[in-house]
Amino acid sequence: MHIELTREFLDELRDNIEKKDKQAAHKMIQNLHPADIAELYGELDIEEAKFIYLMLDKVVAADVLIEMEEAEREEFLKVLSGKTIARQFINEMDSDDAADIIGVLSEKKQQEVLSNIADVEQAGDIVDLLGYDEDSAGGLMAKELIKVNENWNMVQCIREMRKQAAEVDEIYYVYAVTDDDILKGTVSLKRMLLSRPNSIVKNICNENVISVRTDTPSEEVAVIMNKYDLVVLPVIDQIGRLVGRITIDDVVDVMKEEAEKDYQLISGITEDVEPSDKIFLLTRARIPWLFIGLCGGILGARVISIFEKDIMIDPHMAFFIPLIAAMAGNVGVQSSAIVVQSIASNALDLQSTWKKLVKELSVAFINGFILAGLLLIYNLLFTDSLALTVSVSAALFSVIIFASVFGTFIPMMLDRFKIDPALATGPFITTINDITGLLIYLGIARMFYGIF
Repeated sequence: MHIELTREFLDELRDNIEKKDKQAAHKMIQNLHPADIAELYGELDIEEAKFIYLMLDKVVAADVLIEMEEAEREEFLKVLSGKTIARQFINEMDSDDAADIIGVLSEKKQQEVLSNIADVEQAGDIVDLLGYDEDSAGGLMAKELIKVNENWNMVQCIREMRKQAAEVDEIYYVYAVTDDDILKGTVSLKRMLLSRPNSIVKNICNENVISVRTDTPSEEVAVIMNKYDLVVLPVIDQIGRLVGRITIDDVVDVMKEEAEKDYQLISGITEDVEPSDKIFLLTRARIPWLFIGLCGGILGARVISIFEKDIMIDPHMAFFIPLIAAMAGNVGVQSSAIVVQSIASNALDLQSTWKKLVKELSVAFINGFILAGLLLIYNLLFTDSLALTVSVSAALFSVIIFASVFGTFIPMMLDRFKIDPALATGPFITTINDITGLLIYLGIARMFYGIF
């Protein structure tokens, strides 16, 4: 059941919390989806949230904690004891979610939580996962899965699967392994049901299975799952043993985080920040590119001052400075955005790089011809100066060509030096193109005014 958090609903809930009326408060939230309950946290203070969360069913409480925003979840966990976190939340979670929750705690509190987990095997799985880099396949994977020995028959498989299934929420694949847990392939449930009871796993399993190693970067995992339309991906260690699986919901989170990171870089924010972060952190994340923009503006002003005498010949030249600068920035951002998208999806290689450059150059020629032509017609109709008419159109055409090539080349160069190419789609491209566009425009204008 989905609800809209109206002021009336929140006031009534707060009133019940203030009265310590657990029955009335529980009745208000008992049919809500965990995501809706998690949203409540942003509207309640820490003690009110604690009152609500501790009355929830353990399974629901675990789901709510997973649904919470990371910053809010970390703040909430600070007021709970390690024993409460373990028994109220962790015992009901998959190992990957539990590792994410415990990973943000202090080392002392981590030990307290782990020591209070009832299932020793689950605690061991969580400890294993905490040892992996959070931005790797090992950090994303869950240990819960169903595996069968390649030498088992169907009767043995089904008996063992019943035991293992209790720990797995969703069964996507059954994995076939050797005696040493080396991944050999997958077995579909349909194939198992249709096979004879004495059929051996290795004779019916699909050995063409896509997997990743524990040290594979999370971005690469997302690309692989997207490319092959996978809902789950097995994870192996350095010698090929099956150690876990990554499900699509974990990869969606990675995609969301990468998109947010790229959007912040495009906007000129150099650190991963949240709206709830402190003022100093938000300022520190924004100031570097604002400073670069300031320097770019000063350089642009210096360029104009160099051509001051030329502008004095025909002050109408100044009217088109904003147009040239804006077009240079827009074209550069468009070109760089397309290239960054291709890089993110691994769609660019050495051969396609040159094709991309040629294609962007062709698009720039067409766009430049159309826009410069329209500007030429406008100036012929509304401007008396032939020098201004020709110089503005020629400059616009040249600026579009330069900005397009520059916007295409820079992300490729940054990627080659292992720098996030999303940087190229933000203030960097805009600032450089603004300055270069002014140089091109005023330089061409000087030349044409000398001719005419």
